[in-house]
Amino acid sequence: MSDVARLAGVSIKTVSRVVNDEPGVHPATAERVLAAIDQLGFRRNLGARNLRRGSSTGTIGMVLEDVGNPFYSGITRAVEEVARQYGRQVLTGSSDEDPSRERELALEFCARRVDGMLVVPAGMQHGYLVPEMRAGMPVVFLDRPAGDVVADTVLVDNIGGTVLAVRHLAAHGHTRIAFLGDAPDIFTANERLRGFREGCVRAGIRYDEDLVAMGPHDERGIAEVLRRIAEHRQPATAVVAGNNRITVHLLRVLAGRPHRPALVGFDDFELADLLDPPVTVIAHDASAIGKAAAELLFSRLDGDTSPPRRVVLPVRLVPRGSGEMRPS
Repeated sequence: MSDVARLAGVSIKTVSRVVNDEPGVHPATAERVLAAIDQLGFRRNLGARNLRRGSSTGTIGMVLEDVGNPFYSGITRAVEEVARQYGRQVLTGSSDEDPSRERELALEFCARRVDGMLVVPAGMQHGYLVPEMRAGMPVVFLDRPAGDVVADTVLVDNIGGTVLAVRHLAAHGHTRIAFLGDAPDIFTANERLRGFREGCVRAGIRYDEDLVAMGPHDERGIAEVLRRIAEHRQPATAVVAGNNRITVHLLRVLAGRPHRPALVGFDDFELADLLDPPVTVIAHDASAIGKAAAELLFSRLDGDTSPPRRVVLPVRLVPRGSGEMRPS
């Protein structure tokens, strides 16, 4: 400010009034101050200004599993749209499904004094956030609940989705259905496996552990699973894939094979409708998850002190072809 005042030929107080949009400065003087700021290449530190005033830093933090996953990209975009309406920017980081990385990122955002935080949990221990929450920082968990704290949570109907997938395949004549899920300690993977079991019961199909493979999965592992279930004395004629990444791995392994099982994937993904056959999916709106979580966070920032909420968003089955193939 001293450099700007010296170049513009004004007092430091005048510079302060200009940068803080305070009244009492002649327009020509203000223009001279702004020109000096531009000439010197200075930028106002909004974080420092807001902290000095004891107000918002203008940011919220978001910890995701993987910002490169299209599902989380959709969530991020929706959160940014809501945040923009409230004049906030979004700081984002990927935990890579590592609880220690999740904690590191979350505490880094806390150190930067974000106004609130959105977290896709990688682990089950979130007591490290309790001091911040007690100090008034709202935290909303999305896609999965927190392990050991009570907080706002936004989920999708994971159980209902796999029930729907099994029912759909059973309606097309399948009685031997395999399930490929993510690591069982992940909340969504466990819930989708529960839904698969429940779907088998509802459809009158015997649940067979030999046809279930929990991850994490890569292409080589999925190829081995497919080989194993194909060689079973009663091979599976259909597969439910537990998330979009498993579905994509599965499609790569199946590429070029003359005989394919029917397939329903959990999570929609880009170009799924253009494949041959197009992929039947259990779809849910990633942007709706991000929007609901962000709106819940900002309602807390606006003073909502009601008890923690648990929001469960619906899913829907999108039939495209792969899930409508009958047993051969």
